[in-house]
Amino acid sequence: QVQLVESGGGLVQAGGSLRLSCAASGIIFNIATMDWYRQAPGKQRELVATITRHDNTYYADSVKGRFTISRDNAKNTVHLQMNNQKPEDTAVYYCHTNYYANDYWGQGTQVTVSS
Repeated sequence: QVQLVESGGGLVQAGGSLRLSCAASGIIFNIATMDWYRQAPGKQRELVATITRHDNTYYADSVKGRFTISRDNAKNTVHLQMNNQKPEDTAVYYCHTNYYANDYWGQGTQVTVSS
């Protein structure tokens, strides 16, 4: 029943912005810690940002100051606002949660930043 559905990926120029969204179902969303990961071709999947049920946030150093993670508990949705995008941000972005000892992943959404 658990499902994470991502949207908002696409093509953007360097310096531009995109906002990713992840709609969750099948979980009690307001108690779940939510994450965004990304994976570029030939590279390991890396944690980009985390938001807890108490709105505590974590960001990878590479995106700090440019990306903002947020959650809308009324809509069971987590967002990743990506500003001042760089070509190095090009990757497939995945929504993730660990809920009652189980890992759940979205299908991934492609973000391509052109130079």
